[in-house]
Amino acid sequence: MARPSKISIATNADGNKSGTDLLPPIRGPDDFARAFAVPRETVDKLALYAELLTTWQRAVNLVAPSTLDQIWHRHFADSAQLLPRAPDAEVWVDLGSGAGFPGVVIAILATNQDNRIVHLIESNGRKCAFLSEVIRRTQAPAVVHEGRIEDIARGGRIGLADVVTARALAPLKSLLGLSCAFFGENTLGLFLKGRDAEQEIREAGRRWRFEYECVPSRTSGEGRIVEIRKLIS
Repeated sequence: MARPSKISIATNADGNKSGTDLLPPIRGPDDFARAFAVPRETVDKLALYAELLTTWQRAVNLVAPSTLDQIWHRHFADSAQLLPRAPDAEVWVDLGSGAGFPGVVIAILATNQDNRIVHLIESNGRKCAFLSEVIRRTQAPAVVHEGRIEDIARGGRIGLADVVTARALAPLKSLLGLSCAFFGENTLGLFLKGRDAEQEIREAGRRWRFEYECVPSRTSGEGRIVEIRKLIS
């Protein structure tokens, strides 16, 4: 266990910064376009993504079945809210990508930005096949890496990231261990968490040193975005 003297966690008093008001329900493409001010071409790619996800869900357990009729809000909007938090980041690494949230959504939103690439790390082969098909069909700037996060990190295929993301993957203490290989001095972690985010931050602080902000989600009253900087073991 890390000595208490090693723990150094700083919060920003502006945790409820402007722009974190809850979004109205995002029920489909038009609502999404209005909420995130994206062009029709981008919305069409997301609609194709939704169609592919619904089709593949019959054979591969990609998302909770109860959320299929809320794809645009529960999955697309929840993912898209991360992009404004790092609008100029070029190299994104999405851990445990699963059905592609938030990584594929970030990639689709960045389709016309030449310098952006999203690395999707997923160990399940069938989910990797789905991710590859979505990328092929939408032409999103993303690369799928099939394997365990630890193995991909050791293999050196990706290197340091500008942003590391994860959603519903692991408690923050474990998540930071999985993320640390991709963290450089200026790397930002953006982790979608639930009501226990503050408790997870305290537990992670017993093992890691970092700076953080805990920002309210725009898609759920109980959700939080945990921003991590200056990560040191």
